[in-house]
Amino acid sequence: MEHFSGVTLNSNEAMLTAVRNARIPLCISDPNQSDNPIVFANTAFFDLTGYSESDVIGNNCRMLQGEETTPESVAHIRNAIDAERSDTIEILNYRKDGSTFINALQIGPIYNDDGKLAFFFGSQLDITEKKAEEKRLKNLADRELVHRLRNIINVMAVIIRLTGKEELSVKDFSALVIERLHALSDAHIDTITGSEEESATFEDLALSILSAYAPDGDRQFELDGTDIVLPVGLVSCTVLTLHELATNSVKHGALGNLDGSVKLEWRKVGDADGEKLVFVWTETGGPAVTKPSRTSGSDIILKLIRAVDGQITFDWQFAGLIVTVEFPI
Repeated sequence: MEHFSGVTLNSNEAMLTAVRNARIPLCISDPNQSDNPIVFANTAFFDLTGYSESDVIGNNCRMLQGEETTPESVAHIRNAIDAERSDTIEILNYRKDGSTFINALQIGPIYNDDGKLAFFFGSQLDITEKKAEEKRLKNLADRELVHRLRNIINVMAVIIRLTGKEELSVKDFSALVIERLHALSDAHIDTITGSEEESATFEDLALSILSAYAPDGDRQFELDGTDIVLPVGLVSCTVLTLHELATNSVKHGALGNLDGSVKLEWRKVGDADGEKLVFVWTETGGPAVTKPSRTSGSDIILKLIRAVDGQITFDWQFAGLIVTVEFPI
C-alpha cells in the first residue's frame, strides 16, 4: 500500500518503485476530490517542470498552462476527462521558471476493483525539439519547392528554344512543345508527389525523369543497370537528386545541346558496412564545363543526401560533368 497525500493506491511495491523512478514524467490526479488535484508526481515530472513536490501536490495540472496555451488543447483535455477516455494531446506548457515546452500529454482513467473511477494518470513527453526539427524540415521543403518551380520555368524555356531549332511547321512545333512540356510536368507530378509508402525501381524513376528532360528524347540518354527496387525511404531523395541533375544538365550541360547526351549507370554493391546503391551520371557532348561559383541547388541536394547517410561527388571534367552518388540500402 502506498500513500500520496492521504490517498491510498492499491498496487505492489515493485510497480510503485518503477513508476517513481521512471524516466517518463508522470503524475496522478484524484477526480473524486474537488478540482481533481495532483496526488502523486515522480522525479522526472519535477525535473521537466521545475516544480517541487510541495508546489505540485494538491494543485490542478492547469498550473502548467500559460498565456499562449491554446483553449483548444485545454478543451481537448477537459473532454477526455469528462468522457473518462485515454487520449493524447499536444499542449504548450510552462515550467516554473516561465520557459515553455510542447508537451505530448497522454492521459487516461484508472479504475478500482469495483470498476469505479479512482484516479487519472498523465504522462508528459517534451517534444519541443522534435517540433523544431519538423519546422526546419518544412522550411527546407518549402525552399526546395520554390527552387523546383523556378527550375521548371527555366527548363521549359530551354526546351522551347531547342525545339525551335528543329525544322518544323508552326503546327508541328506547337504540338511538339506541348508534348514535351506535358512530359516534364507529368514527371514532376508523378515522381515528386507520389506516395512515400510506394516503392519504385531505380530504372523506372530514371526513365520517367530523363524522358521528360531530354529535349530530343531517348536519343540523348542511355540507362545501364540492374533491376533494383528502392526502399521507400530513398525514393524521394533519389527522385529529387535525379531531377536536380537533369535540370542542371538542361540549363548548363549536355541536355541543353541537341548533340549532348547523358549516360546513367547504377548497381548494388556490398561491403563491410552493408549494401549500397551506387549510380554514376556522365554527361558528354555539351558545352565546355567549368565548376560553378554558385551551388544553391547542389547545396539542397547535399543536405537531402546526407540526411539518408548518402554521399555525392562532383567531377567537373572539361568534356562533361560526372556525378557519383551512393545511398546505403
